Amino acid sequence: MVQDFGSKIKLGKGKPLPYGVSEHGTGVNFAIYAREKSDMALVLYEPAQATSSASTGSKKQTKVVLRLDPHVNRTGHVWHVHVYPYLEGFEYMWKVGKDEDINPKWGTNLALDPYALVLKTPMGPKSFNNHDLIPFRPRAVIPRRRFLDFDWKGVSSPKIPLKDIVVYEMHVRGFTMSGMSKTRAPGTYLGIVEKIPYLKALGVNCVELLPVFEFNECEWNLKNPVSGKKLAQYWGYSTVHFFSPMNRYALEAGDLTAADEFRIMVRELHRAGMEVWLDVVFNHTAEFGDGGLPPGFFGMKALGLDTYYMRDAKGKYMDFTGCGNTVNCNNPVTAEWVHNCLRYWVHEMGVDGFRFDLAAAMCRDPKGNPMSDPPVIQRISKDPTMRDVKLVAEAWDCAGLYLVGNFPHYGVWAEWNGKYRDSARSFIRGVGHAKKDFATRLCGSKDLYGAGRRAYHSINFVTAHDGFSMMDLVSYNEKHNEQNGENNRDGEAHNGSWNCGVEGHTSDFAIRSLRMRQVKNFFVALMVSAGTPMVLMGDEYGHTKNGNNNGWCQDSDLSYFQWKKLAEEEGAKELLRFTTSIIRFRRKNKFLMRDHFIESSDIQWHGAQPFNPNWDSEYNFMACTLIDHEHGEDIYVAFNAGNHQYDVTIPDRGGRGRWYRIVDTNLPFPKDFNADKSVPAPSSYNMAPYSSLILKASREGGEIVAGNKFMSSYSLASFQRKQSAFGLALPSLPSVASFSDLADLAPQQLVGETTVTAEVLKSSPSCIDLAFPPPPTLHRTLSRWDLSKEP
Repeated sequence: MVQDFGSKIKLGKGKPLPYGVSEHGTGVNFAIYAREKSDMALVLYEPAQATSSASTGSKKQTKVVLRLDPHVNRTGHVWHVHVYPYLEGFEYMWKVGKDEDINPKWGTNLALDPYALVLKTPMGPKSFNNHDLIPFRPRAVIPRRRFLDFDWKGVSSPKIPLKDIVVYEMHVRGFTMSGMSKTRAPGTYLGIVEKIPYLKALGVNCVELLPVFEFNECEWNLKNPVSGKKLAQYWGYSTVHFFSPMNRYALEAGDLTAADEFRIMVRELHRAGMEVWLDVVFNHTAEFGDGGLPPGFFGMKALGLDTYYMRDAKGKYMDFTGCGNTVNCNNPVTAEWVHNCLRYWVHEMGVDGFRFDLAAAMCRDPKGNPMSDPPVIQRISKDPTMRDVKLVAEAWDCAGLYLVGNFPHYGVWAEWNGKYRDSARSFIRGVGHAKKDFATRLCGSKDLYGAGRRAYHSINFVTAHDGFSMMDLVSYNEKHNEQNGENNRDGEAHNGSWNCGVEGHTSDFAIRSLRMRQVKNFFVALMVSAGTPMVLMGDEYGHTKNGNNNGWCQDSDLSYFQWKKLAEEEGAKELLRFTTSIIRFRRKNKFLMRDHFIESSDIQWHGAQPFNPNWDSEYNFMACTLIDHEHGEDIYVAFNAGNHQYDVTIPDRGGRGRWYRIVDTNLPFPKDFNADKSVPAPSSYNMAPYSSLILKASREGGEIVAGNKFMSSYSLASFQRKQSAFGLALPSLPSVASFSDLADLAPQQLVGETTVTAEVLKSSPSCIDLAFPPPPTLHRTLSRWDLSKEP
């Protein structure tokens, strides 16, 4: 049999570029980087029967070993060969070095091609975490001809500005794997396609997928001590291969590859106006380090041990990731590989952005020292073909390199703002003196991102996959990870959580109501803050993991989106309705999705009385007016993050419209959210403990002349300055009906004791960027009109 197909193969010299496999004439070119100087062979296998119940490595498969001549098939450190004919569907591996020199720790000298586009591994969601299959032994596959051609049907990326994005962090399998998802393809890329209407209705416009590069979910042979079931590498932060999408997230039968189904998912999300971001793991690989499993068959250790991994002078793996090894990202060869990988996912797979796991590890030199200008970060940032791609750093690693606010950003990198998460948790649960820092976070974290970046470079989040869900954040003081099989030793011990009086599940109505309020308060904070908000899958309906804050191994209902809960439980429906409403409120009020930090001209701070924020108070009451410079529909937001009733005087509108209640998280469903401004707000408001309030100003009576751009009365009156810790406190103007009436008012009527001069006007926040007319008409410059025209 070997002779049957081996005798038909003809070899040529080949080319060193491009890496991986590529069509060339009637054959296929192979090229791979390897430090091996003399003994290199390409091993070809006849295609095995594709089934969901068998992996590769069958003894029945025939193979041919093609030994290469270093004088012919090696250019620099790249081995290459041209094979005729084009062997579509054949599997291949690289044999590195002599058999007698195999490292006993690895057990093999067969290496995967790091640039392969298709892998042969178990297919389909039913194969996921199936430990009954033969050992996981992936092989590369020669793809079909014109593999990169895909019918995008004229659909392009929506290219949403970062400031306008609401991110939804989700798990491909977990989103639809529950039996009540009612999808035809649960647990797959195509399952997400079936649920696009839900995502659209929720109001998010970007999905951030937990790792989808091929990984071995069966790499640990651990059991859940409670259920007795096998645990899994569920999250996928242990990448086996970086160019091929996870096969168990695709269907198990049919003509489509996982890459095809992935691209269908991307196309349909784009068609729906949604971006697709990937959570990528370039800080470590599944090859582990000195201890743990010895999966040498993955092969990067064999191809270039010190090229791809950091090791110290004694040959010991440096571990800045907590996973046994650290990828040597700033080695030139490795940096090129990372860059090429990202380009592939952008230009061939349609991906819009990336979140880089433990990105601080990518900022270390080959000796592990932090770098201010890491070559890999620099080349990604300055790639002219990726200028529209969103780049997001998890700006820390597991060895203490914390770069939040200091990541080498080149003006383009956003960051997961861990300080926003911590500040929001402290403030909402009522930790004393937390409001000053939270005010900074609400304004966009200028202290972190003010040097060369914008507010939207702060990815604001309260919860993420790693940690408590939002409902668990208000239900547990301690982690409960017993089901992970590590005696509750794993997971973060400091969560900034508060159980509201009882640990875990309870039937106590008062505690359940308080928890619901607190979750709503978190969503209010998230959606009114400057920056880019991120929502964790399931938080919108109150998903609980029963206090497990490290569900990396839980392939079960503990992690799955609970469609049954959403369909049957009134509390879940109530919270979903609120979450959907507050997301849509943010997207409707465009000035909340700002591209700049909130400055003193954009906000007025209040306490129980208007313009008196009382920053020195230990009690966490905070209120502000967010000013809508374009439409005059200002928003008043108040948080009573403490256990006292709080009587609040609402700022007077000065005859220019009135306030309407949008949100009071203390009120029962459906009064907690009023989208239509049907409930006028009183002049004073009694806020319940641990509640938040949103009022919105109407424009009735507020437009002095129809057709002109209107500025809110508080901005117009920004000449009388009451200095506070966070900017100007501004009074209101008298009501006037026309431009002429405004011109006839005495300066004292407009701004009290202040004299209206050109200098005063030019320095006023309400007159920024105005072209001032000659002095005789200067008294008419109190709004953003075209001052060259008379009304």
